[in-house]
Amino acid sequence: MKEYRHQKILVPVDGSKMTHHLMERAIEIAKQNDAQLDILNVIQIDQLTDGFASAMEIDDDGTYQMVKTIEERLDDLQKMAEKAGVANVHIHMRFGNPKEVIAREFPHDHRTDLTIIGATGLSRVASFFVGSTTAYVVRYSPCDVMVIH
Repeated sequence: MKEYRHQKILVPVDGSKMTHHLMERAIEIAKQNDAQLDILNVIQIDQLTDGFASAMEIDDDGTYQMVKTIEERLDDLQKMAEKAGVANVHIHMRFGNPKEVIAREFPHDHRTDLTIIGATGLSRVASFFVGSTTAYVVRYSPCDVMVIH
């Protein structure tokens, strides 16, 4: 039986405590497969318009600063992967519903064949109200999904 090698690996990150461990595993698997590694952060729009942030009057400058900060953190993760030996690393930032972007949109747009996702990034209370992004990705993704605990 011929060994299957994943060529395009997606690792969605949210900046939680799980991010570093998730990146370590994704780097290891990308190196083993000599694969492209796509690092993705999804900025959830309804958090900006319906949650606490709406009370803060997020203006263009605030949005710019938030995007700039996330981009800097993604750049750091890209450098981490490159320093570890992953030759083909790309960072991405999207606005939208994380469940849909991670499970359907990004894999479709980028022909992802493996998504490596953390078991949880939110607190238990937030997961209860928001629902599990990981469970949704496992259920609806068109590609293989590896869940890291």
